[in-house]
Amino acid sequence: MPAVANVVLIIAVVGYVLFRQFQARRWNPNPRRLLVVPAVLAFMALRDPHLLDSHHEALSAAFLIGGVLVEIGLGAAWGFTTRVWADADGTIWSKGTKASFFAWIGMLAVRIGLYAAAAALGVAQGQAGLLLALAALLLVRGAVVTWRAREFAPAPAYGTYGGSAGIL
Repeated sequence: MPAVANVVLIIAVVGYVLFRQFQARRWNPNPRRLLVVPAVLAFMALRDPHLLDSHHEALSAAFLIGGVLVEIGLGAAWGFTTRVWADADGTIWSKGTKASFFAWIGMLAVRIGLYAAAAALGVAQGQAGLLLALAALLLVRGAVVTWRAREFAPAPAYGTYGGSAGIL
C-alpha cells in the first residue's frame, strides 16, 4: 500500500477511535469485534516490504519490537483509564476519561520519542511500524476493557457449560 494511503488509514483509525472513546458506548461482548481492526492493521503492516530498514535491520527490528511492546503497555494503561460501569438495568457501558486523554498524550509523546531516537541513529521508520504498534495498542486496550467489563456481566447459568446438563 502506498505511504499516503497508510497515513490516511492511520489518521482515520486514530480519529475514529478518539471520537468513539469519549462517547458512552454499550459494551459488546462479541470477541470478533475486538479483533477486526487490529487484525486488519497488523495484516497491512506485515505485508509492507518496508517494515524494516534494509540498511539497519537489527536496529530497525529492535525499534519495531520495542515500539510494539511500549504500545502494549500503553494500551493496558489506556484500558485501565477507561470508565466501565453497569447502569440500573444491567447494561454495561464504557467511556474515556480525562486520564484517557492524558494516556493518549503520553502515547503520542512516546511514539515521537521513538521516531526521534531512530532518526538520530539513522534508522528509517515507516508507517508499517506505526500500523503494527497501533494494532497492538487497540488489541490490548480492547482486551483490558473487556476483562474489566466482565466483572459486571452476569454469571452463566448452572448447567450451560459445553451442553452437559449440570456437569462442569
